[in-house]
Amino acid sequence: MALHFVVDDALGDTIELTGSEAHHASAVRRVREGEDVTVTDGRGAWLEGSVASVEPKRVAISVTSRTLVAAPARRILLAQALAKGDRDELAVQAATELDIDGIIPWQATRSVSRWSGPKAVKGQARWQTIVREAAKQAHRAWIPSVEPVASTRDLVALAADAHIVVLDPWTENRVADLDWTGERDVILVVGPEGGIAPEELSAFDEAGAVRARLGQSVLRTSTAGPAALALLNQAIGRW
Repeated sequence: MALHFVVDDALGDTIELTGSEAHHASAVRRVREGEDVTVTDGRGAWLEGSVASVEPKRVAISVTSRTLVAAPARRILLAQALAKGDRDELAVQAATELDIDGIIPWQATRSVSRWSGPKAVKGQARWQTIVREAAKQAHRAWIPSVEPVASTRDLVALAADAHIVVLDPWTENRVADLDWTGERDVILVVGPEGGIAPEELSAFDEAGAVRARLGQSVLRTSTAGPAALALLNQAIGRW
């Protein structure tokens, strides 16, 4: 498998890796001249090429082929509740590897972690870095975007344009049995460690969201989203 790199600008017959990406290529992965690699700009450009030169702060790649990978017509997004420790970050990382198209940090009522002011900006940037690295590891042509932190009201407002599925281990509906036909985007909503508050569930219900469970067991907030995403990928034909 060819090594894969991400750049901001994928134009031209020669691509230069600089900064941390050049360091990763030259010092960590120790690429050599003539080695085959792939490159993306995270916005659909997919390049194949070979290493032309290697320096500690600059790696040049000669492009041999270029493809534009179309973005999915129907997006799948993860509304991940903020959680203590790194459980929310683990969910974001795994979901990115499993082809999620966008991440919405959710400030749920029972979220122990709280984002506001500068912390919200820092948290969004931190998640975007996690997404970038996970997408790079997975060799994805599209890097998902991380939206600003959302309230429950913000999520409910999205129900007019998207099919919202709230993962709830106490309902009878199963994710595997849901009807996924249609063209609207899908938003998977995952609550925090303490679960989704009753008033939040009522708000989702009133907005037309669907509650569904994954199985008999209660999954952690770090695993519920990725598990549901895997089922959805199979159901709509991505996998």
